[in-house]
Amino acid sequence: MGLMDSIKGVVGGNKKTINDAVDKGADLVESKTPDSIDPHVEKGAEALKDVVNKVDE
Repeated sequence: MGLMDSIKGVVGGNKKTINDAVDKGADLVESKTPDSIDPHVEKGAEALKDVVNKVDE
């Protein structure tokens, strides 16, 4: 089993849960860092959610 197969198995039908967790993590980071960092956190969170959403089941 290759790396992509492992990733697909983990993501599977859990995309919404993973995206929600990414949002919660981003919110936590934003609450602990200066406001000037927020756009960077949001950009990273959106990029991660894009990758998760592109994983084929």
